Amino acid sequence: MADLFTEVDSLRETLRESLEMADKRQEDISRQDVLTRIENVIQTIVITVSKDEAPVLRVTKRSSWANVRFQKSVGLVLKADASVTALRCDCPSSATKFALILKLLSVIYKLVQSDSYATKRDIYYNDPQLFGTQRTLDSIVDDVSCLLKVPRRSLHVVNLYICTQLATSKGFISGDLCYLEEDGTKVDCNSSSTAVPVSSNVNGIRNIVSSAKFVLIVEKDATFQRLLDDDFCTRLSPCIIITGKGMPDVNSRLMVRKLWDALHIPVFALVDADPHGIEIMCVYKYGSLSMAFEAHSLTVPSVLWLGLLPSDIQRYRVPKETIIPFSQADEKKINSLRNRTYITCQPAWEREVEMMQRLKQKAEIQSLASIAPHFLTRVYLPNKLRYGGWI
Repeated sequence: MADLFTEVDSLRETLRESLEMADKRQEDISRQDVLTRIENVIQTIVITVSKDEAPVLRVTKRSSWANVRFQKSVGLVLKADASVTALRCDCPSSATKFALILKLLSVIYKLVQSDSYATKRDIYYNDPQLFGTQRTLDSIVDDVSCLLKVPRRSLHVVNLYICTQLATSKGFISGDLCYLEEDGTKVDCNSSSTAVPVSSNVNGIRNIVSSAKFVLIVEKDATFQRLLDDDFCTRLSPCIIITGKGMPDVNSRLMVRKLWDALHIPVFALVDADPHGIEIMCVYKYGSLSMAFEAHSLTVPSVLWLGLLPSDIQRYRVPKETIIPFSQADEKKINSLRNRTYITCQPAWEREVEMMQRLKQKAEIQSLASIAPHFLTRVYLPNKLRYGGWI
């Protein structure tokens, strides 16, 4: 618990700096500006072709750790001198991607010009043979956003997650929260038994009303549902809980950032005590490698690691039969995490990661239920929050 206090103290200055940056942060780039940037790209290509030369698109290498730097008040940000990949239309290895980017630029131009929106799924199914897979299109959208230096939401391409037959955001949210969607629809998240899908247009949300004392990010949907079933948001203290169902989509990350900007309340993370859980928490807190170019609008550097801590496995005497030995993938992931600056700069986090690596074992949040059915919601979380003075 003492580590939690230490982490809070070390984050006070980070919180202040981040809030200042949020106040100064530029809102969505205007439609005209987006159109102008696309026109500039096309104009350059036309000029090059007129000179009887092969046009080239220079796209930032978003998957290279060498292209990002760690800024404590923001997270992982793209370096100004980030290396790029040259996509030539006359080169067999890059011609396809060159063509896909031009196709998407054409689609985006029409959407922005007409002030209309389309989901990535819509764009894909308009020409599935061209894009090949949904994943290919998703990557191209991010490449275009980075190429134009425009937040993805300004491209009028909405990020939706496909669940069964319905297109919705991947994440869900519940608790002491009401707001208006951009079209004026009122959303009330106060139901104790059901959750609300995270908005597909988080940037358009307005009139946020909440008396919540904190926001709790929950890694897994199963744990999120357990909190709902136990009426956690009203039984303990007014709060908001949100899940991205594992690795979060952009909408879930935007929503956490939106709440933090609007409410200025603590944000906690409840993840599994395993390398994957830690990485998910770090994505909310410091961002991801592939989206480093948009870190200023996606990260919440003040996120606090509430649990499940590796040290909690011994502290709460989690039954041995629920503890899972490391796999080779776990070993690889924990070694990667140990080398990341945002871990090594936080002594409390580093100690927890070192313990996990030394013991070579992990535990899921659900393992606490083996201690007692309602141990998570009526003992574990209340004790942590009360000890920290958050409730």
